[in-house]
Amino acid sequence: MIEIPSDLHPGLVPLAFLLGNWEGAGVSDFPGAEKCNFGQEATFTHDGRDFIEYVSHTWVLDSEGKKVRPLESESGYWRIDENRKVEVVMCRDQGVVEIWYGELADGKPQIDLATDAVARTAAAGPYAGGKRLYGYVNSDLMWVGEKATPEVELRPYMSAHLKKVVDPREWAKDLKDLPDDGIAFFR
Repeated sequence: MIEIPSDLHPGLVPLAFLLGNWEGAGVSDFPGAEKCNFGQEATFTHDGRDFIEYVSHTWVLDSEGKKVRPLESESGYWRIDENRKVEVVMCRDQGVVEIWYGELADGKPQIDLATDAVARTAAAGPYAGGKRLYGYVNSDLMWVGEKATPEVELRPYMSAHLKKVVDPREWAKDLKDLPDDGIAFFR
């Protein structure tokens, strides 16, 4: 179920399905880079203004699913206009800043994005642009990313399946006037 916070900027309601803390796993495979399984934590938050703040951390997983080392981190801001056009400004730990444009699909929680501008620091690896598809499927967040470099044509390089993480403190804040001992609640 998609919840719409009462203090969410009205223009962001179509993106409400993104809000929350997400965790899951995926696969990374791109020529010249290590093919691996990865874990991911992603957070989409808002503070009442007309954007959603995004932070994502990924790490390489070993064959038992344990964290080995960081893979990629990125953060940014998502906006949507009245015509369902989405824009994202994103900064990556590899020294890349991107501007993405796309749109929210009509009648379903799916966003297609493509890079419009890419800026790289001198230390950044080769990167020419990308595409991403995000979808809310059976209460899970799924995404696939495509990437291009001057040497490699646009191709899929990462994808993940994320589940919403619920912090018990969120539930507890809605429980009012509980007895101090906790046992009386069940009587």
